[in-house]
Amino acid sequence: MRSKGPKMQVSFVAPDIECGGCASSIETALTRMSGVQVVEVDIETKGVSVTFDSKRTTPATISKTLTEIGFPPKSA
Repeated sequence: MRSKGPKMQVSFVAPDIECGGCASSIETALTRMSGVQVVEVDIETKGVSVTFDSKRTTPATISKTLTEIGFPPKSA
């Protein structure tokens, strides 16, 4: 996790990512979260990188959301 003031970045590996539809679902769900600024999904590595405002959300909340939408993560 990298920090730059309240702006932080966290990365996860979500083994259940299989296609562009999965990536789109993840991007849609996470960008709707308060404080999430940028979501990048790499289908090939099954990676999810999220840039967020640490005053408005947390890595645990992001992880919980990924789990709720069917992509339980492992910390990268």
